[in-house]
Amino acid sequence: MLGDNEPIRIPITGVFDLHSVRPEEVEGVVEAYLEEANRLGLKALRIIHGRGTGVQRRIVRAVLARTPFVAAFGDAPAEAGGWGATIVTLR
Repeated sequence: MLGDNEPIRIPITGVFDLHSVRPEEVEGVVEAYLEEANRLGLKALRIIHGRGTGVQRRIVRAVLARTPFVAAFGDAPAEAGGWGATIVTLR
């Protein structure tokens, strides 16, 4: 059983759903996800932030804009979440 302060290990894949992440943790969690995805050699990612009010989307895109190994990002195609998800290409 995990203690209250122990991190939860999440498998790193090309898709990351932020629906279970608390808003105040989004920035740090996305930074850590990007670092690990890059370390693993992933090049195409989809970050699902939801549509809502756009707060998580803005946080995600601010992190992406300042991350040097991010080559490009934008809205996912409609069948992959549209503006509720962001597609990311890593260098």
